[in-house]
Amino acid sequence: MTKLFDENILKQYQLIAGVDEVGRGPLVGSVVAAAVILDPEKPILGLRDSKKLSEKKRAAFEIEIKENAIAWCIGKATPLEIDQINILQASFLAMQRAVEGLKTAPEFVLVDGNKLPKINYPALAVVKGDDLVPAISAASILAKEERDREMKKLALEYPLYQFDKHKGYPTKQHLENIQKLGILPQYRKSFKPVQKILELDKA
Repeated sequence: MTKLFDENILKQYQLIAGVDEVGRGPLVGSVVAAAVILDPEKPILGLRDSKKLSEKKRAAFEIEIKENAIAWCIGKATPLEIDQINILQASFLAMQRAVEGLKTAPEFVLVDGNKLPKINYPALAVVKGDDLVPAISAASILAKEERDREMKKLALEYPLYQFDKHKGYPTKQHLENIQKLGILPQYRKSFKPVQKILELDKA
């Protein structure tokens, strides 16, 4: 269910999991989700949407979140799964895996966005939740850091593709790179820019 976020929810439950995903738009790599249950006794000040934080700040927050949260978990859906079930369903799958992997069961789950994955807990979708709910902000930071690491690792394996710079998003430089260098197994073959190059290669 989706409605305007009521902050009273945060007072009604002790164990609230915030959930967010990163990586719907890139052409390559996993879509990554995180679920985080923050500890009310150990507040982390300054949490916000990961996109609004510097790389240095995100890295510092990641350490603080992992050290102080009651529970956290990363969930992923692979490029193959994205191609098989589409990016929206793969995002939901990654979120489900993150929630199910929590070592402490949440009493309530708050998910960034306007749609909910199927999860076995009371839940609410919160539009702009990554800026409104600290636990969702924390989840967005962990997911972003995890996916960026995946891209940096890929950049070491395939330096000419420059994954560390564009993070897999369809920038002009990235599209030029794949036209010259070809499609790696880690690409999402159902995404149109990748499909087009694969079709040209077949022609």
